[in-house]
Amino acid sequence: MAWKPAAPGAAQPRGSWWAAFNDPELNRLEDLTAQQNQTLAGSVAALTQARALVTEARSQYFPQISAVPSYYRQRTSRNAPVDGLPAGLAYNYNLYNAPINATWEVDVWGRIRHLTEGARARMMAAGDDLESLKLLLQAELAQDYFTLRAEDAEIQLLIDTAQAYQRSLDLTINRRKGGVATDLDVSQADTQLRTTQAQIPALQLQRAQMRHAIAALCGQAATGFEITKQPAQALPVLQAPALVPSEWLERRPDIAAAERRVAAANADVGVAQTAFYPSLTINAQAGFQSVSADTWFNWPSRLWALGPAVNLPLFTGGYNRAQLAAARAAYDQTVANYRQTTLSAFEDVEDQLAAQQLLTDQLAGEHAAMISARQTLDIANNRYKAGLVTYLEVVTSQSAALDLERTVVQLEGERSVAAVGLIKALGGGWQGN
Repeated sequence: MAWKPAAPGAAQPRGSWWAAFNDPELNRLEDLTAQQNQTLAGSVAALTQARALVTEARSQYFPQISAVPSYYRQRTSRNAPVDGLPAGLAYNYNLYNAPINATWEVDVWGRIRHLTEGARARMMAAGDDLESLKLLLQAELAQDYFTLRAEDAEIQLLIDTAQAYQRSLDLTINRRKGGVATDLDVSQADTQLRTTQAQIPALQLQRAQMRHAIAALCGQAATGFEITKQPAQALPVLQAPALVPSEWLERRPDIAAAERRVAAANADVGVAQTAFYPSLTINAQAGFQSVSADTWFNWPSRLWALGPAVNLPLFTGGYNRAQLAAARAAYDQTVANYRQTTLSAFEDVEDQLAAQQLLTDQLAGEHAAMISARQTLDIANNRYKAGLVTYLEVVTSQSAALDLERTVVQLEGERSVAAVGLIKALGGGWQGN
């Protein structure tokens, strides 16, 4: 695989990609997640923090000015000479200070510039993390929603099937009363009915758990949270492309975030390198000082000082070299993570493309088998009513037909979930590309 320079486009607008499914309830839930999800709120706060850190790093370009007014009541030592005063005596006096201090680091070697570049890259990575989280939550909500829709359809299928089995049981009981059917036929019909009814609570539990998960994504308490049931209809199908250009992956926010972290780590290397060179700081002080409050701000009480200071790193015991080595190792790590993120993105897209094709093929085969199973059930019912076979053949046909019908419903849900997975893998879908 050949690597080439990329131009991450996580900032490209994705729009409301879920609207392509044309489901008003899904639209409502997606809007609720965007407004109320607490994990998303935390990521927004992290981005705000990253922006503040950029301002903090950039502030070092400018002089740092502070005022430090103070008042002291002092006593001199008897044994310390004081200019202009007799020795051997102690003196008490006041000292009033009102200085303004200024310090400015001259960015000769680019230390502040590299700090600012690193902070800005991390801020951009935080923004990409936010977009990645948004996409993750949107996709997770859509997948959970379609899974719940499939569970609704499966529950309704079991309810309808149980009602059909109840009619079969009633018919078998009447036939038994007429001496046509046997007790074994009645028992088998009753067993088939009760087995089907017993499966409904398990599916209802799964639906309740999925509803609770959707409530948490929407930032709502599970208690009292409801999802509007849709009329019985097939889940929406999006026609996915068979192949997609690799450039589409450049808009995946996780890839963009990894690339920005590489830039931040590279800036950290630059900061570590500047530690080997002298740093130049210009210090200044101006203000007033007096031993009397009456003359504190008089012109003769003024003072000032101005001068540069150079910090020469003569010996650090290997500290600077260790810092540089650590920064370079961290850079290598982020490069490896960036490449692995990209490879994982390719894997994700390939998986979802394969899922689209293979689930479609499997669904077509299972649907054909379901139609055959229904025909077999009709034949078995007619043969049983004609007294040609026992009720066991009907039970076997019913079980096979129900299993295939449930499989078709489940596969329709998996296909919709896979469509959302492909949208997520492509960083926001293929529409508009």
